[in-house]
Amino acid sequence: MSRTAHDFADRMAARRSVREFSSEPVPLDVVEQAIRAAATAPSGANLQPWRFVVLTDPERKRALRHAAEAEEREFYARRAPQEWLAAVADMGTDWHKPFLETAPVVIVVFEVHQGPNTPKPYYVKESVGIAVGVLITALHLAGLATLTHTPVPMRFLNEICERPAEERACVVMPVGRPADGVTVPALTRKPLPEVLVRH
Repeated sequence: MSRTAHDFADRMAARRSVREFSSEPVPLDVVEQAIRAAATAPSGANLQPWRFVVLTDPERKRALRHAAEAEEREFYARRAPQEWLAAVADMGTDWHKPFLETAPVVIVVFEVHQGPNTPKPYYVKESVGIAVGVLITALHLAGLATLTHTPVPMRFLNEICERPAEERACVVMPVGRPADGVTVPALTRKPLPEVLVRH
């Protein structure tokens, strides 16, 4: 049990978000099985208020990129708080989002709210957040890289993904292999004693 826990923690410690993806295709079965794992997450009243839309069509991914970059240009130029801009300065992020088109797969995760054919859900954000964590973990353990991208606002995703109004996008996740020679920021994670409290 202890060895399993240590091995899992070590494998997850190697996980890094990337912003430069290879366009090399990935097995869709791997992506589908990762989504199957994500769909086992606990949810309020077991209503499973999530939808995972898998985009592989180049035209649809291009439309996604163009719409997301339009929102991001506005965000970086006018809406982003200075504190936020300072916090992400070392990560090299800006309004350019080529990964939305380059990555072979983009998963758009939607929260499913009450609608004509869906019941009122409970603890939606918590439930979907847990499922996204499982999804990232499953894809990492399968050998694929991911990035969590959250353009604001996200309503344009309903049209691109052809989803009804009661579904609300919460995260856009490019999935694939890192591009050759890709680098990531030299970030550090807080040590365990700083995040673990025992009583």
